Amino acid sequence: MSQRLRFGIFLAPFHKPGINPTLALQSDLDLIQWLDRCGYDEAWLGEHHSAGTELSASPEIMIATAAERTRHIKLGTGVTSVSYHNPLWVAERIVLLDHLTRGRAMLGLGPGSLPTDGAMIGLQQSQTRGLLEDGVAIITKLLTSDEPVTFKNERWDLREARLHLRPYSNPLFDVAVAAVASPTGAKLAGRYGLGMLSVGATTAAGFDALALHWDVLTAEAKAHGKTADRSKWRLVGLCHMAETKEQAYREVEYGIEHWFRYFQQVAAFPQMAVVGNSVAEMIEFINGSGLGAIGTPDACAAQIERLWQQSNGGFGAYLLLAHNWANPSATMRSYELIAREVMPQFQGHAQATLDAARRAKEVRESLAAAQAQAVEDARARYGAEVAKRPA
Repeated sequence: MSQRLRFGIFLAPFHKPGINPTLALQSDLDLIQWLDRCGYDEAWLGEHHSAGTELSASPEIMIATAAERTRHIKLGTGVTSVSYHNPLWVAERIVLLDHLTRGRAMLGLGPGSLPTDGAMIGLQQSQTRGLLEDGVAIITKLLTSDEPVTFKNERWDLREARLHLRPYSNPLFDVAVAAVASPTGAKLAGRYGLGMLSVGATTAAGFDALALHWDVLTAEAKAHGKTADRSKWRLVGLCHMAETKEQAYREVEYGIEHWFRYFQQVAAFPQMAVVGNSVAEMIEFINGSGLGAIGTPDACAAQIERLWQQSNGGFGAYLLLAHNWANPSATMRSYELIAREVMPQFQGHAQATLDAARRAKEVRESLAAAQAQAVEDARARYGAEVAKRPA
């Protein structure tokens, strides 16, 4: 791998219903601070309004709070559900964040994943992808042009709309569109020269669609005079790491069952089809299906290598789908292990130190002998000096 792979997190977030929501959200902010300290590149924060598990209603507010507590990590909306919002206000809010964070904000766009969210504002699932297409076109024009936008559909009425502020970033902060199984996200990313967030990259449907997504993106980019850039492609996957496989298995007993039950019984999100009735079956499904990796850091590295091959040319960032399978301390340790042992393998650092150690090992014997001889010679010289001194 010649390029430096970026690492980050896709934070929905998932929390067990009934726990203290204030503490849960605080733990999400604590985690982002830890990732910043560990050297992660990106954190994407979700938007949800129902179902009791994914607690953050505003990625923009979460980003503004996290930005004040971090130094380096970039913070993105993961994703803003475009169909729920007037696109003018989406563009206005991200530009404000771009200024407040001095260029660390990113914009992720999607149709909205929870049908229970849309139902509360009279939105049918049949409408969301069409609204995403309209919204991406409007937002892109507002962000990249000084020309006013006039547009009307069944939900929005824009009249000579334009941004109040121009972006802080030059030429523009990262903008990406979510893609799961359908070609909609890939199509829009290619059409407007945007990045792509493959949110379900490790699901059966998502894994099979990886190469297809890139083909769709490149075809659309070519048709619209844009450049397809693999560095803007981000894949999202699942991992929990510990020092041993047995320890990792014990740690996920804390919360993996709730996570499975959420997708099996609560969230109407058929793309995330997970199978398992017991914790043991759930762990086996994660590892056996390729949906994720529970084990040692080597398992995480193997997962990334598998995705790299399936993508037919690589991608720019690997984002860990945040979860609470383990308790907070074990979860933070997992992220630290990935930073220590996995990230160097994909960022050009591991091989450099391994090569340096190998070269030193090859000459150790001769250099150690020379060093020992140098010490002996110094002793002899000192002995000779002492012998010459007057009694």
